[in-house]
Amino acid sequence: MPVQFPPALRPGQRVAIVSTARKITAEELAPAIRILTEWGLEVVLGESIAQAHHQFAGDDALRLRDFQRQLDDPGIQAILCARGGYGTARIIDGLDFSTFIHQPKWIAGFSDITVLNCHLLRLGWASIHGVMPVLFGQAGGEMALESLRRALFGEALVYMAPALPLNRPGVASGELVGGNLSLLHTITGTASQVSFAGRILFLEDLDEYLYHIDRMMLHLHRSGQLHKLAGLAVGHFSQMRDNTVPFGAEAYEIIDYYARQYSFPVGYGFPIGHEPTNGAVVVGQQARLTVTAEGSRLETVRS
Repeated sequence: MPVQFPPALRPGQRVAIVSTARKITAEELAPAIRILTEWGLEVVLGESIAQAHHQFAGDDALRLRDFQRQLDDPGIQAILCARGGYGTARIIDGLDFSTFIHQPKWIAGFSDITVLNCHLLRLGWASIHGVMPVLFGQAGGEMALESLRRALFGEALVYMAPALPLNRPGVASGELVGGNLSLLHTITGTASQVSFAGRILFLEDLDEYLYHIDRMMLHLHRSGQLHKLAGLAVGHFSQMRDNTVPFGAEAYEIIDYYARQYSFPVGYGFPIGHEPTNGAVVVGQQARLTVTAEGSRLETVRS
């Protein structure tokens, strides 16, 4: 079944900001509200904003209720997840997407929101892996914001990456799938796991021990999730950590160890992940990955 796309946004429409994970204040969202308003959109803050339950934006019941309300509200045309952290997987099984299917809307976020990106793709719907409102005011984030705007308003996206030693040349076409490696590992075997077969997988991560990266890549390999991959686009692996006794390989080298057991093309260094240059990716969109001696190109075109 082909992946379906929510309607592109138009000026004058309403978008909701909610938090499915870590708590956030309304003050932290001031830059996002200003920028979204400049895009011609009306911003609605969900019940979870400015709520706190330990590290969460309210307890599980509140965060679920807030997200469900925005899903079901016909006057909301997109839902932006305010920030990541941890918590989306705790509420995903309680969400009811039956109304969403009849009145689809864009859902956007990254990191912990990878759970939602994959869950929606399993249901047959595209969503956006991109910069979240808490980061709208960060220095150097202009490209990330413009790419999110383009994704929300239905415009094409193209990303370039440098020629790096671990790149493996080739051309791949397929739907985009992926996101945060830790979350892809977490949802394996759950109702949110989605097939990578015939698709272009993109990966990123933050603040992980290098041996954790190896363990998660090993799991994707042993569980067969890499076996029929069309291609691999690797983004930022930021603030990696090591033990007192070094693991002996950096993040890209670890990924390469498993990727070279297959023949699909691989491009490293894409501007996707936990850095200011975090380009939006439409999960489920048809894309073309081209890796040559000059570098890599990931081009997405609305199907």
